[in-house]
Amino acid sequence: MPVVAAKSYVEYRKDAYWIEGTRISLDSVVYAFRSGLSPESIVQSLPLLTLEQVYGAIAFYLANRVEIDSYLTAEEAAFDAMPQPLQTTDPALYNKLMVARSGSQQVGS
Repeated sequence: MPVVAAKSYVEYRKDAYWIEGTRISLDSVVYAFRSGLSPESIVQSLPLLTLEQVYGAIAFYLANRVEIDSYLTAEEAAFDAMPQPLQTTDPALYNKLMVARSGSQQVGS
């Protein structure tokens, strides 16, 4: 019987956690999971991911919950410290960030 190698689903690069081999952040999966979405619903929301990748990311989060929750809190604080000129220089981007931020705060509430 062949030996099955363990897979990795999350990687840390450029000071952030990412679903391995993608440009999708672990944050995206974690916020969706914490808001009550099923892995199948997360795949529908993030169709570039497979169901296996979503389950792997959730397992990684659950195994490292304290560290990842601290990381997410630090990311939210960094966002809050972001200079406000973005509001006037790129209002569309600013509005997108605010919508994303409000969704993550509702999740954590």
